[in-house]
Amino acid sequence: MVTIGHRSVVSTAQHARAGRGDTAYQAYAVLRTAFVVAPIVFGLDKFTNVLVQWDTYLAPVLSRPLPVTPHQAMYAVGVVEVVAGLVVAFHPRLGALVVAAWLGGIIVNLLLVPGFYDVALRDFGLLLAAVALQRLATHYDPRPTLWPLRRS
Repeated sequence: MVTIGHRSVVSTAQHARAGRGDTAYQAYAVLRTAFVVAPIVFGLDKFTNVLVQWDTYLAPVLSRPLPVTPHQAMYAVGVVEVVAGLVVAFHPRLGALVVAAWLGGIIVNLLLVPGFYDVALRDFGLLLAAVALQRLATHYDPRPTLWPLRRS
């Protein structure tokens, strides 16, 4: 373990050894995997609508002013979600914040659509899990949150 200022940071070698018996690392790995796979799968599905017809989840009050149809707007949403999943894969400390912010936006959107309050509540649980991933990533991902924008 390396100490930077008042914080201890796990070295790459310790990170590799952390897995098997470290329950906190196991939780981190589960959350990281979930927040890589789910956004990418759901983002790609915005282009195919195999899982669900995603347009129905877009609040009319938000879609009406757009210069595109709700279906076309879902393409942009899909791209954002795939990128968010990739950011979690390559930099979980930052990616978890991106996913949490994105989920916050989704929750606001869902609260504007009558009948989707249960989905908004589920997404609030996912937002809390993304925050937990970010907190765990501060221990297991030694890079600064804004890396590579700001190097320490």
